[in-house]
Amino acid sequence: MPKNIVDGVQNAPHRSLYHALGLTQEELDRPLIGIVSSYNEIVPGHMNIDKIVDAVKMGVAMAGGTPIVFPAIAVCDGIAMGHTGMKYSLVTRDLIADSTEAMALAHGFDGLVMVPNCDKNVPGLLMAAARVNIPTVFVSGGPMLAGKVEGKKTSLSSMFEAVGSYNAGKIDGAKLLEYECKTCPTCGSCSGMYTANSMNCLTEALGMGLRGNGTIPAVFSARIELAKHAGMAVMELVKKDIRPRDIMTKDALINALTVDMALGCSTNSMLHLPAIAHECGVELNLDIANEISAKTPNLCHLAPAGRTYMEDLDEAGGVYAVMNELTKKGLLSTDCMTVTGKTMGENLDGCKNLNPEVIRPIENPYSETGGIAVLKGNLAPEGSVVKRSAVLPEMLVHEGPARVFDCEEDAQAAIDAGKIVPGDVVVIRYEGPKGGPGMREMLNPTSAIMGMGLGSSVALITDGRFSGATRGACVGHVTPEAASGGLIGVVEEGDIISINIPENKIELKVDEAVLAERLKNFTPKKKELTGYLKRYAALVSGGASGAILN
Repeated sequence: MPKNIVDGVQNAPHRSLYHALGLTQEELDRPLIGIVSSYNEIVPGHMNIDKIVDAVKMGVAMAGGTPIVFPAIAVCDGIAMGHTGMKYSLVTRDLIADSTEAMALAHGFDGLVMVPNCDKNVPGLLMAAARVNIPTVFVSGGPMLAGKVEGKKTSLSSMFEAVGSYNAGKIDGAKLLEYECKTCPTCGSCSGMYTANSMNCLTEALGMGLRGNGTIPAVFSARIELAKHAGMAVMELVKKDIRPRDIMTKDALINALTVDMALGCSTNSMLHLPAIAHECGVELNLDIANEISAKTPNLCHLAPAGRTYMEDLDEAGGVYAVMNELTKKGLLSTDCMTVTGKTMGENLDGCKNLNPEVIRPIENPYSETGGIAVLKGNLAPEGSVVKRSAVLPEMLVHEGPARVFDCEEDAQAAIDAGKIVPGDVVVIRYEGPKGGPGMREMLNPTSAIMGMGLGSSVALITDGRFSGATRGACVGHVTPEAASGGLIGVVEEGDIISINIPENKIELKVDEAVLAERLKNFTPKKKELTGYLKRYAALVSGGASGAILN
């Protein structure tokens, strides 16, 4: 592959600057591989990425390339949760994509290795890979090991729910402190099937990461070996000129959505997969999600839906074992190209399910339908999303009076004060992509509801979104959002809301004439904004289309 920025007399000035970096002519004669490092010292999922990057550099050099590192930012959703910091989580996805595009194209790399780990970091870099479209491999920092309290494995969702239990008087301060000290025992992305792990697993399903990318724990030496192999793999992709858009085709994106349903991934995948598809020139709407869910069995119940964790999925055979189960009913396109230089079918050959308790055989699924459902109705004509696999059976159908709040903080205060009672439907609005802005995750209120023992009787809906750690009858991404004039903006206290997850319906049961009059007199609330959030709110689309920037 010609390196047009370092070859020839006219590029002598460029070479002089490479020499200023200490690069030799021998290094400039080799393919230049950019390694996008999201290492930092504030995100637990990223504190080990320096080790991963060193291993990638070794792999690139072993295979005859010249590795050059540049950075990407990352926000810890757990640390940002429950305050204004969460407004800056989703919005970083586009900052990451934009800055990586700029760095990659400004410096003329021959290939890239992306080293992300946490929630927005992974989709942001997948979006960048599609835009830049030079040979690219992904290798993540890996998941955290599960914690352990009283002999039972725990994860971050356990910690948030423990706060709710403490506020309800169900545990004392000593027990809360024990959770605090034992829930997150190692570096890595939080140990359940939350957004970070969902997206790292789906990177395997897309064909953009090597086997084990989503599941090998961060602290295992096998993660270092995987990183070296990723560095070697990108060199093969450069030689064969296999590019991200050759891999992330419509069939591959459908594969990822199918695996999403089987794994029971975070609802945030319904924001990120359409956004990644958009960068690939593929339309992936929410209607497709229900079509796929209808025919895809849910095979895994990892935390928060169940009592298994990422380390258990890895031991059971990982994402490839799940995919191999899906091929038994012809649910995947196996001829898709991958970063191995082989097709997905070739990659899956010989992969076995090593633990049917962790990965249900396709003949014995948790449910015949997928882990995520898209609900529509007058309250969400463009769609809303719920993690069906994490909803208690008695809450799959629910009807109750609306308890209306215009921000997360007001809802949280009411829950903590015991003002939410069995049967209620908590409505949190003005938290959408535009209205938040930034579409905050509602993990604090959902965890409080579960921790207080209301998970079997209280539902929550929002134009914001949820953490992958959320469980319960929690419906997010309601579109159109309140700030865009959506019906959620005129819901009044006591209005009856009906949620029917098996039928994919969500309805505000108020006379149409009354609703028409309310909408006629409705002016969405405006927030005074500055800086990046102001620009973001002006450009962002609704949650149903992936919260992409127009």
